Amino acid sequence: MKTKSIKVIHILCILLLGFLSPSCAQSNDSEEDFSIMEQSILEEVNAYRATKRLKPLQMMPLITDAATKHSKDMGRGRVPFGHDGFDNRMDKIMRKIENANACAENVAFGKFTAKEVVKRWIQSPGHRKNIEGNYNLTGIGVVRGKDGYPYFTQIFINQRAM
Repeated sequence: MKTKSIKVIHILCILLLGFLSPSCAQSNDSEEDFSIMEQSILEEVNAYRATKRLKPLQMMPLITDAATKHSKDMGRGRVPFGHDGFDNRMDKIMRKIENANACAENVAFGKFTAKEVVKRWIQSPGHRKNIEGNYNLTGIGVVRGKDGYPYFTQIFINQRAM
């Protein structure tokens, strides 16, 4: 019985180290599930928006798919870190969302918690402007890159009431 518990603890330590250390990160062959972190980012952003008396953002799968693809492309080196392809990404999204009239995007990468990445965005005037903007829909994509670090994309869309 003692041997089994030691093995379980050893496996948990390896898993924890793999998550915390980029050099031990899991391979990109198996997709890592960051959905809890994405939800936490949404909660952090909405909590901040509430302090500014702004309405909460609603997560939309279509936007999340685009955000995840951009994070994946940055993390795998298909596009440089940043906003390359922003206009094309937004055009595709906005054509699919009726009455969409505004859009923005925040990106980040590094070993951050949801709270830390949102805090860093809020500290940056341009990113804070997006978080505080007149938007009501969002999508968040977090993907571990080939360098072992998470890449974050949050897309903001405003859909006028119909």
